[in-house]
Amino acid sequence: MRIPLLSWLFLVPIYYVSLSFHVFVVSSQCPSDQQSLLLQLKNGLQFDPAKSNKLKQWKNGSDYCSWEGVSCKDGCVSHLDLSSESISGGLDNSSALFDLQYIENLNLAYNNFNNIQIPSQFNKLNNLSYLNLSNAGFVGQIPIEISHLVRLVTLDLSTLYFSGTPSLKLENPNLNVLIGNLSELVELLLDGVNISASGAQWCQAISSSLPKLRVLSLSTSNISGPFDSSLLKLHSLSVIRIEKNNLSTQVPEFFSNFTNLTSLHLSSSGLYGTFPEKIFRVPTLQTIDLSGNSQLQGSLPEFPKNASLQSLVLNGANFSGQLLPNSIGNLKMLSKIDVPSCNFTGSIPRSMENLTQLIYVDLSTNKFNGSVPFFSMAKNLTLINLSSNLLTGQIISSHWENLTNLVNLDLRFNLLDGTIPPSLFSLSPLQKLQLSNNQFSGQLPVFGGISRLDTLDLSSNKLEGPIPMSIFKLQGLKILLLSSNNFSGSFPLEHLPQLKNLSSLDLSYNSLLIDYNSVNTSYTTFPHISTLKLASGKLRTFPEFLRNQSRLVYLDLSVNQIHGEIPIWIWKLSSLNQLNLSCNSLVTLEGPLLNLTSTLTMLDLHSNQLQGQIPIFPPFAIYLDYSRNNFSSSIPPDIGGFLTYTLFFSLSSNNFHGAIPESICNAPYLQVLDLSNNSLNGMIPQCLTAVSTLAVLNLRRNKLSDAVPDNFPQHCSLKTLDLNDNQIEGQFPKSLANCTMLEVLNLGNNRISDTFPCLLKKISTLRVLVLRSNKFYEHIGCRKPNGTWPMLQIVDISLNNFSGEIPGKCLTTWQAMMDDEDDARSKLKHLRFKVLNFGQIYYQDTMTVTNKGLEMELVKILTVFTSIDFSHNKFSGSIPEEVGELKSLYGLNLSSNALTGAIPTSLGNLRQLESLDLSNNKLGREIPAQFAKLTFLSFLDLSNNQLVGEIPVSTQFSTFAEESFAGNKGLCGPPLTLRCSNTSGSPDAAPKAPNKVSGIGFDWQSIYTGMGFGVGAGVIVILLILWEEGRNWLEDSIDRILLAILPMMGFTYKTRDEWNEEEEEDFEEDSTYITEDCDIDENESEDKGFRGTYCVFCSKLDMSRKRAIHDPSCTCHLSPPISSSSSSSYSFSP
Repeated sequence: MRIPLLSWLFLVPIYYVSLSFHVFVVSSQCPSDQQSLLLQLKNGLQFDPAKSNKLKQWKNGSDYCSWEGVSCKDGCVSHLDLSSESISGGLDNSSALFDLQYIENLNLAYNNFNNIQIPSQFNKLNNLSYLNLSNAGFVGQIPIEISHLVRLVTLDLSTLYFSGTPSLKLENPNLNVLIGNLSELVELLLDGVNISASGAQWCQAISSSLPKLRVLSLSTSNISGPFDSSLLKLHSLSVIRIEKNNLSTQVPEFFSNFTNLTSLHLSSSGLYGTFPEKIFRVPTLQTIDLSGNSQLQGSLPEFPKNASLQSLVLNGANFSGQLLPNSIGNLKMLSKIDVPSCNFTGSIPRSMENLTQLIYVDLSTNKFNGSVPFFSMAKNLTLINLSSNLLTGQIISSHWENLTNLVNLDLRFNLLDGTIPPSLFSLSPLQKLQLSNNQFSGQLPVFGGISRLDTLDLSSNKLEGPIPMSIFKLQGLKILLLSSNNFSGSFPLEHLPQLKNLSSLDLSYNSLLIDYNSVNTSYTTFPHISTLKLASGKLRTFPEFLRNQSRLVYLDLSVNQIHGEIPIWIWKLSSLNQLNLSCNSLVTLEGPLLNLTSTLTMLDLHSNQLQGQIPIFPPFAIYLDYSRNNFSSSIPPDIGGFLTYTLFFSLSSNNFHGAIPESICNAPYLQVLDLSNNSLNGMIPQCLTAVSTLAVLNLRRNKLSDAVPDNFPQHCSLKTLDLNDNQIEGQFPKSLANCTMLEVLNLGNNRISDTFPCLLKKISTLRVLVLRSNKFYEHIGCRKPNGTWPMLQIVDISLNNFSGEIPGKCLTTWQAMMDDEDDARSKLKHLRFKVLNFGQIYYQDTMTVTNKGLEMELVKILTVFTSIDFSHNKFSGSIPEEVGELKSLYGLNLSSNALTGAIPTSLGNLRQLESLDLSNNKLGREIPAQFAKLTFLSFLDLSNNQLVGEIPVSTQFSTFAEESFAGNKGLCGPPLTLRCSNTSGSPDAAPKAPNKVSGIGFDWQSIYTGMGFGVGAGVIVILLILWEEGRNWLEDSIDRILLAILPMMGFTYKTRDEWNEEEEEDFEEDSTYITEDCDIDENESEDKGFRGTYCVFCSKLDMSRKRAIHDPSCTCHLSPPISSSSSSSYSFSP
């Protein structure tokens, strides 16, 4: 009995399991309505059958579990994927979707539900573990019912957000409530959802509720920083994507403690500070993106050999002065390196040549130097962008032969030279080849017909020879840019129909003869070109095929030989946006010009021979330049009505007359107005100076009269005001002080009567101040200097009635004139105003200055050009010592004043000075010996003063004519004929009363002095001849003194012993050696002295005083021969 009982006990659990299984099967059986529910869902949704790949195939009677996008478990719909089905509506709380309660995986992404809210009935789908509603057109508050889906493992509600458009948001419930019960969540993607939470709020909400989280994506979610350390609770975190938020914080080092981190995306998030290097060394890290954080600094670490990094994106981060580490070659899995605009320096590491997995390399817009590395081992490489660096050397065929997948090669804006290897053009996959702005030379190879090139940019190089006609075999070409080279020969435009896909062609600025033969050429066969630039192509007529170019947007035919009239069809090109016909010989415009509907925004007709009235004004024109023509009418009184959108308007250098119409003030966006060099008269309109948008107002060289309207606005935008050479009277406009951005002020050659405009002292941006030839008076010092002019570089207040002393302290505030040469050249550029922020269009400031005794017009004002002209006033007192602090000064003119005293020795510090005029004053004493150091001085006028003494002797002073020193009775020495007669060098020193014998006067003191020197010298010479030991002692002493002094001055000294040795070696050399070139290699070691021949007055010391710079064109000589009777022999080589 004991055994059967045990058997029954054994069968009980088996029966229980069987019963449980039976119950489970019964309970899991699905209702029979699954197919009908799916069909109801299909019928309720609004979608485009032409774009649908899934819904349109759902049909009654077939197995619904095999329908596209549907998966089942035991007959129940468990997976439903309706992504990218062009669904536009039909989803609300009554939808049949919410009756499919066994769904575990639902994907409605990439549809367009037309900005409806997410239905609240999603809580019925309580079996959901995967929910993807991304980019589906949902907006508004996310319903709280989503928080009831406690089995969710993945929640994706992300969307592409565009500013000003409606989006999803989390307000009530907020983020904390939404995810509070979703503890199983592994992936949370809320990109584009407006969360509006601080760093502590969103970090703590996520870390406290989602312990299993591996993927966190909150890009463009309106969250802020800083990162909270509570995130460290997320031990499984693998992907962090928090891009395009205004975090305004530093990246914490604790990110390196995420031991499972594989992907870190923090682009465009306002990050600053130093990025922790330790994060780069996380062993699992595969992708890092820090792009778009310009304030983020850092450097790349030494990468370990076991690193997993595959993608490195630092675009725009500031790694200033840093190098790419050589250990980057340890990243064997690296496929993408995207580090443009990061301020990297040094050479590109050669270790990169061993990275075989590279697909994408962008190192552009940095400061890399050295040669282009070989990437031939990376056979899957598709893009190489090394543009805008400092790379040098040649690119040879072996660089590219193995890159059989290369699609894009960009080496623009470097210093590469040599020829372009033909192998580049034989890479069959290559689509974009951009080599512009280098120094490539030679001729182009013959092109094959199998190339897939669609972009070929070889502009701004030194290429020469003819353009091969085989270029027309590149039938895939869309963009062909060959401008600014030395190409010659002809280019037949009638062959363009062979390039059927061509959209952009630039052949400008070569030595080409651009031909067009319209015979047997149909206009309709030409490709539809959008950009055509044929500047400087010797064209004589307008190519006729242009009249049918309905897609032409940009046309440049400037600097050609086109004459006659502008055809009317050019204004009728429906898409033409920019037209440049400048620098031709055009005379008239074909009419009639009425009722034309031109779409031009930029029209440049300057430097032609157009005459009569000004042409039509395109209604949408932004840029209009009619300057340098022969227009001779008055300016139309209603001109302002045609300038509705105009930013730049120039009528300069024509023959316009009459008054400036007041309607011009009605142009609401006008920034540059140039009416200079005409015959305009009358008053300046009162409204014109009140235009707040004007940045440049140039009315110079007209006949305008009366006072300058004193109504410059509070928010004045003026940077250049030029009223030079008119008949303007009255006082200086006080409201000009409102123009706090003013850079150039030119009121010269008028009749303005006022004191010095101290009110401008607050304008710290002022660079050019010209008040010359007016009636300004009194002193130029300002009693209460409220500011300085640190950028002032040109001051011309000549030909006025200023008086008093020149204030030295004022000069020391002109910092731009005090910069060292290297500092000044590092800032080298022209004064100009950028008209269009999105283009390369500038207004170039010009002015007239007096330099080197001549008036010259500066067409471009270099920021390094500095000049002071205080001439023709009534200044008195001495020249202030502070002038010597203006180390970068190029021109100084203090002539025709009443200056007295000595010339300051500090002027010898002005080593960049090229022009110095101190004439017609009352300056006395000697010319400072320091002037001999002014090696760049090419104009000097010290005439008509009271200077005395000997003129300093130097190579530079020997080039000046006698007129430079005329009118100074006390001066002597070259170039004057008067020789200096005594040690004082002053020919008019008061003489002692001479004794007179027979009418002849003797200066006995001079005679006795001479006899004393003669007797003493004779005794010394006799002793040296007879006493050999004393003679040797003297020679050695002289050697030691000169060896100590001359090297300090940059000279090389040879003792008598060294000279004797060389003399013996050179004695037998041919006498023609005298004519050898004296030039030496400037790359020689600086510690080597100059040997052999030397140049007389043909060398100067460099700034470091370490070596001489020799002029090879000088006449050179051997050192003087040494006579056998000489007691000492030495020479020095400058």
